[in-house]
Amino acid sequence: MLTLRAAGLLDVDSGEIVRPGILRIDGDRIVGVGGEPEGEIIELGDLVLLPGLMDMEVNLLMGGRGETGLSSSVQDDPPLRMLRAVGNARRTLRAGFTTVRNLGLFVKTGGYLLDVALGKAIDAGWIDGPRIVPAGHAITPTGGHLDPTMFSAFAPDVLKLTLEEGIANGVDEVRKAVRYQIKHGAQLIKVCVSGGVMSLTGAPGAQHYSTEELRAIVDEAHRRGLRVAAHTHGAEAVKEAVGAGIDCIEHGFLIDDEAIDLMVREGTYMVPTTRLADAMDVSKAAPELQAKAAEMFPRARTSVKAAFDAGVKIAVGTDAPAIPHGRNADELVALVERGLDPLSVLRAATVVAAELIQVTDRGRLAEGLLADVIGVPGDPLADITVTQQVRFVMKGGKVYGSKR
Repeated sequence: MLTLRAAGLLDVDSGEIVRPGILRIDGDRIVGVGGEPEGEIIELGDLVLLPGLMDMEVNLLMGGRGETGLSSSVQDDPPLRMLRAVGNARRTLRAGFTTVRNLGLFVKTGGYLLDVALGKAIDAGWIDGPRIVPAGHAITPTGGHLDPTMFSAFAPDVLKLTLEEGIANGVDEVRKAVRYQIKHGAQLIKVCVSGGVMSLTGAPGAQHYSTEELRAIVDEAHRRGLRVAAHTHGAEAVKEAVGAGIDCIEHGFLIDDEAIDLMVREGTYMVPTTRLADAMDVSKAAPELQAKAAEMFPRARTSVKAAFDAGVKIAVGTDAPAIPHGRNADELVALVERGLDPLSVLRAATVVAAELIQVTDRGRLAEGLLADVIGVPGDPLADITVTQQVRFVMKGGKVYGSKR
């Protein structure tokens, strides 16, 4: 038994800072909130305790020190990529993010689901990192967004890709691709419904998969109890994805009022990744990609507020390494800058994210839940930027970082 004693703690349901902040921990669980300390006491001074934050779109296998940009997606072998991911996972955890969704590789791996292996290594205690909900390989049509060849005009057969690596065309192939990801440990499915900013795939909002293919992907995933996340920008593509039963729209930069209304009616989640509109450096990108960014980024700064005001369920996601690993809280700050209130943003990074990944054991500082706890130097309801200054990290009752 141990007790965390701090200046306060956030009750995400009431929206209040409870003072003082007293949490009693036994093993990996919170066993008491408030009252008298018991057992070993960890004094956290003037810190305010929050539930461990969650990032609903990262790729820990990309980015980080030593990467050479998009070319690394086709140059780095799986062992090198996994070793780099170890550092990315550690930085993410120490930034206060104790759970992430790893949303799809676009690398040549021979079909191995590296994010599944990374999550198992973290769960086994071999390395430090957040809890991972892995998607394996993103499923995309030939030449679609997250087809690794999208980054360069490769000649045919220069980089052969397999169905197991997510390149699938037609109803039969997409069903097989989903089944392969599930067989090898994916806990959700990611599909690319439209183009993207940094891909040579034509208009970013254009729909890539047919409605029949999308419905087949959703059917396969839902019958196995998995949700589907869809990289989607264009309003028409979003509407088709939501109509096909997609559970979560990633990005949604170009959504319109009709798409927003449909998401509200269907209960579809949105992970807006809005900070990348400010953080992504496209100055050295090809002219056509810079033109895409110039069109999309201003709309990305307004679409999230429109969706939030209408009642779309917003969950925090960064698309790291579009935001560098370890700076995930920049997304929370960006959401407040876009006009969301701090409490709603904190809920988007905790309870809403927990609902999205269908877990009830985290997201709050409450008795019986996992002892995933972070400490920040001030009141995040008054100043959301304190989430960028995490001073204490506990995951499952184990302390991973303390800078008191």
